[in-house]
Amino acid sequence: MKKEKTLDKKTNIDMVGSEDVEKALDILKKYKEGKSALEQRIVENEQWFRLRHWDTLNGSKGNENASAWLFNSIANKHADAMDNFPQVTCLPREESDRSSAEILSQILPVIFERNGFEKIYSDAWWYKLKAGTAVYGIFWNPLKSNGLGDIEIKQVDILNLFWEPGIKDIQKSKNIFHVELIDNETLVAMYPEMSGRLGNSTVEIAKYVYDDNVDTKDKSAVIDRYYKKIVNGVEAVHYCKLCNGELLYASENDPEYSQRGFYDHGKYPFVFDTLFVEEGTPCGFGYIDIMKDAQKQIDVLSNALVKNAAMATTPRYFINSAGAVNEEEFADWSNSFVHVSGSNLGEDSIREIKISGIPEIYLGILNSKIDELKETSGNRDFSQGGVSSGVTAASAIAALQEAGSKLTRDMVKGGYRAFSEINCLAIELIRQFYDEPRFFRIVSPNGQQEFVSYDNSGIIARNQGSAFGVEFGMRQPIFDIKVSAQTATPFTKISQNELALQLYNAGFFNPEMRSQALSALSMMEFEGKSAVINKIAGAVL
Repeated sequence: MKKEKTLDKKTNIDMVGSEDVEKALDILKKYKEGKSALEQRIVENEQWFRLRHWDTLNGSKGNENASAWLFNSIANKHADAMDNFPQVTCLPREESDRSSAEILSQILPVIFERNGFEKIYSDAWWYKLKAGTAVYGIFWNPLKSNGLGDIEIKQVDILNLFWEPGIKDIQKSKNIFHVELIDNETLVAMYPEMSGRLGNSTVEIAKYVYDDNVDTKDKSAVIDRYYKKIVNGVEAVHYCKLCNGELLYASENDPEYSQRGFYDHGKYPFVFDTLFVEEGTPCGFGYIDIMKDAQKQIDVLSNALVKNAAMATTPRYFINSAGAVNEEEFADWSNSFVHVSGSNLGEDSIREIKISGIPEIYLGILNSKIDELKETSGNRDFSQGGVSSGVTAASAIAALQEAGSKLTRDMVKGGYRAFSEINCLAIELIRQFYDEPRFFRIVSPNGQQEFVSYDNSGIIARNQGSAFGVEFGMRQPIFDIKVSAQTATPFTKISQNELALQLYNAGFFNPEMRSQALSALSMMEFEGKSAVINKIAGAVL
């Protein structure tokens, strides 16, 4: 039975009922219509990535070959992203919060590791490079840690996410819907009141072109709706769960969250990581969108060249119908003898069909299109390890790598901004839900293990008291998030090693040249500079 809209006498707030459910479904329908073009592009891009793009092109015969230049570029971009896998450091804004910042810097990587974040990060980057945007979901799952609850981080498929059309900042959308198909038996086990009320899904979700036969007839669409309301002058984010027109849960109907909102941070639990920005939408476009035209032209030319080569290497003949050549024996190359009738076998009886070769200019066009794809994607040869002739020094290779990786650095920094936001939301969830102590195994840089207990007592809002009748209000620690690469690429390590040898050969570590060395280092910029300065200064003390 549907819950009608009622008034909570204690809080004097309207309870969520059937009218709100119907209204939410109408809003979801509008959001879905506004996102149809994006969904079509994402599905088509997936086909391009899988080298199945000929299936999406008009006029395709279905037997064309597809080259992997586009895939190679995407794979290299993904490798660049994973080479710069991020690590987080929390920095306090006040001296009194230093200890909390240090412990958060240690436990956040553990929380992310428990969520398998490296795989999530990898999957999100594949999605970002293909579709132009990756979406992370940062939720509180009360079922994790044996019912104690913990943070859950997921990579969210944009096909399952719906927002207000025309907005660029996802936090400014009035609603956000996340739709997921769940097996009916699982739903009944979780919500026994739904027994007998489940059928086929009432919401259609855009689907990829699968190789497998995916059957969804015994699944129902579960809708998570997040929306914002002003409660007591503060913007709060609320949450409700719907299925087949039924209300499964609403935070506004829950006394614990009706006044404060479902998440204290007041934000939607989704982080959008955009590659190339578009106006009027939180999503962007990816490398496939800028490479698909060049890839299509490469494939058209390649297919023509291969077809010409196949024709040229497969002899065909004109045979005069008035002639007397045994065609079966002539076509059988294992047969040493070919019988003919009559006494006169002239040149007009059998004539080979001559195939003209493709002029060199068309091979040049093909190579120029391949170079165009490389240039537009920033996937030049030296970025993959190939170098021009004569370049052999590791420092020169590293210099070429560094000069040609501007696009990669910019791309990775965008991912770091999203990672920083993910960590901020994770800290807020710790602040809200870590009432009970949790235990973490911390591994120090020297390999030693330490087991620490942590709860939110050090970071929750505290009353600052009063003085001379003036209330100082509440204060909660705020942290700045610094993100850096967890490991350097092999060429960066080689460059650093060569720099160390150059400093040594230049006498920087000679105690007698301390002043000159420190003066030169003050004008230099490289990773680990402070450690080198401390080493030189300490060596002569």
